[in-house]
Amino acid sequence: MEYLKFILYGLIQGLTEFIPVSSTAHLKVISLFLGIDDPGASLSATIQIGSVLAIGWYFKNDIFNFRSQSSKKFLENLHHERLLGSILVGTIPIVLLGGSIKIFIPYFFDNILRSNLSIALVSFLMAFFMYLADSAKRGSINIKNHNYSDSFLIGLFQAFAIFPGVSRSGVTISTALISGWERRDAAKFSFLLGIPAISLAAIVEFISSFKEIYSLGFLPFFVGLVTTFLSSLLAIDFLLKYFSSNGLKIFIIYRVIFGVVILLYL
Repeated sequence: MEYLKFILYGLIQGLTEFIPVSSTAHLKVISLFLGIDDPGASLSATIQIGSVLAIGWYFKNDIFNFRSQSSKKFLENLHHERLLGSILVGTIPIVLLGGSIKIFIPYFFDNILRSNLSIALVSFLMAFFMYLADSAKRGSINIKNHNYSDSFLIGLFQAFAIFPGVSRSGVTISTALISGWERRDAAKFSFLLGIPAISLAAIVEFISSFKEIYSLGFLPFFVGLVTTFLSSLLAIDFLLKYFSSNGLKIFIIYRVIFGVVILLYL
């Protein structure tokens, strides 16, 4: 049962981390519906390591640029595109907000914002925000011509993803669209921006929850990570291909239905 449970956690985490529907909310709510343990904020964050590895693998050519360029030219291109700097600038807000909450009010989410009612209301708010983004005029900002103010704004809204139900990919992609980004590059930058944020959260939670994970068993946890990795790859590939042509409409409808189902269940 432990293995099946962690496979389920991995599937939910991987499929919903990059599709804009909130992985945290689905881990909590689906576990409740199926009558299994809520993985909690710590385990939810730790299992995201599989999602980080999936981003790195999927975008390995962008990150390491193995194709045909020398390391010097690769660094020159990174400097020109300001991609590394943009990711660092965009990561500052979520580190400051998440770090402050972890230090000063560590049980804030478990006690207040991880309730079913809160998740349902946040789902409705995100559906509205995503509708505004999907209705915004097509922009021309992309990975190559964006500037630090663009990345900081997206990073500022990414900080709200620490609240259960928001969806990190949903809020960052929507912010990018409203700011005038091209669809595909909005999604791509959202994924790359998530690498440090998700990694830091996963590492911190893994260290703080080591005893809990040890008691559950590392082998089931490892199975969960592998499942997360594989399902994350599917989700990234699907969103990049689907979103570029179809936008956010299907996810907006889903978020409304998801919120209604939670309220009816309550």
